[in-house]
Amino acid sequence: MTFSKQQLERLLGVALERGGDFAEIYVEKKSVNVCSMEEKKVEDVSSGTVGGVGVRLIANDQTYYAYTSEFTFDAVEHCAKTVAQTQNQETSGAEINLNKANLNKRPASVIAPDKVEMDEKINLIKKADAYSWSRDERIVQVKVIYGDVTQDVEIANSDGIHILDTRIRTKLIVQIIAQDDEGNIQSGYDALGASAGFEFMRSNDPEAVAEQAVRRVLLTLTASPAPAGKMTVVMSSEAGGTMVHEACGHGLEADLVEKGLSVYGGKIGEQVASALVTVIDDGTMEERYGSAGYDDEGVPCQKNVLIENGILKGYMNDRLSAKKLGVELSGNGRRESYKHKPVTRMTNTYIAPGLHDPEEIIKEVKKGFFARKMGGGQVNTATGDFVFEVSEGYLIEDGKIGKAVKGATLTGNGPEVLMNIDRVGNDLGYSIGTCGKDGQGVPVADAQPTIRIPELVVGGVVEEEE
Repeated sequence: MTFSKQQLERLLGVALERGGDFAEIYVEKKSVNVCSMEEKKVEDVSSGTVGGVGVRLIANDQTYYAYTSEFTFDAVEHCAKTVAQTQNQETSGAEINLNKANLNKRPASVIAPDKVEMDEKINLIKKADAYSWSRDERIVQVKVIYGDVTQDVEIANSDGIHILDTRIRTKLIVQIIAQDDEGNIQSGYDALGASAGFEFMRSNDPEAVAEQAVRRVLLTLTASPAPAGKMTVVMSSEAGGTMVHEACGHGLEADLVEKGLSVYGGKIGEQVASALVTVIDDGTMEERYGSAGYDDEGVPCQKNVLIENGILKGYMNDRLSAKKLGVELSGNGRRESYKHKPVTRMTNTYIAPGLHDPEEIIKEVKKGFFARKMGGGQVNTATGDFVFEVSEGYLIEDGKIGKAVKGATLTGNGPEVLMNIDRVGNDLGYSIGTCGKDGQGVPVADAQPTIRIPELVVGGVVEEEE
């Protein structure tokens, strides 16, 4: 603990001394280790510790925030006085009692990554790098990145909450570029990560991550251009959760809802998806990349059923948006660091598995498109319209996965797609990433089972009629 209970109570009182509805102290200490390889050389090896303290005041549904990188009472008190100066009420000062404490929240037994020698981490990326180069002479560039973060946070607020939480994350990324004799260039990517210690890396083979990236880049290098038009689309569980995250998840964040920027606003209790579709955000899942004990407002992370059998049940929220909407806190107030105020964010978001056999889903399609892996994309949360890139795709012909194609995009409307899904597989595949919003990035995981959309616009090459 950086500050005593009495000091935290005093600081919260200072923040509220000229009025306000709520005050909070957020203390963060973060250890970061990174190593990477490029051009068959170890390019970057870095270790460091960063952190600081943020002070937040909420008054009349407005947020006032100040922060410092100094872990001294005087520096934080200055921040508290700064936010207090935004108010002009005459008060006798708030009586703060931090009586709702959980100071023992720690992850299960893990191998602390910041205690593991850097040589072992470098050997990890060397193994992935060497394997990648050995696979094919058309590979012209390989980049491998390993990173780990150990983040200790302490949160105290005027509601009496006082918690400690430790978040540990490790990840491995492999990026590959290949070029054929005709000068065509393609890229491949794969990543592995978890809210876990270095034992996670020791139990996974870095060559397996490299193999996926190699397979993907070589496949697209020889693939034909994707055709364009409306067709039946099957999205594999391997595709990752781009669809649920972008086309649905952001629209279910309460801050966007209360600002009128979500297509799902005002639709609680209504059918917004196929009866086969259940969407969940769960920050409690063991080892998943977006998991934690508490969110960044000191609220326990929860399993939130957002859409159940097609019916909209609720939204994810932070403290401010929950108050405005008059709902219970969901544990989705997240921030990138002590320099940022919390906003509503996803954690681990997924479409729940259904009852259909993934192979049978494909067999039922005479002609269509199979998206095995999704890339990036864009979505308008106010309308639900989206455009997504496909990093690995195939044609479906007579119920079988046919030839690989490249350059495909999927274009549609999120609510319409969710409503039209007519098959949901009994499998589930995860992907990891960093979600950007309001200039902040936070770690998330997304997932979906194999799903079928009867009609969706696939962008590619328009075939000329003879």
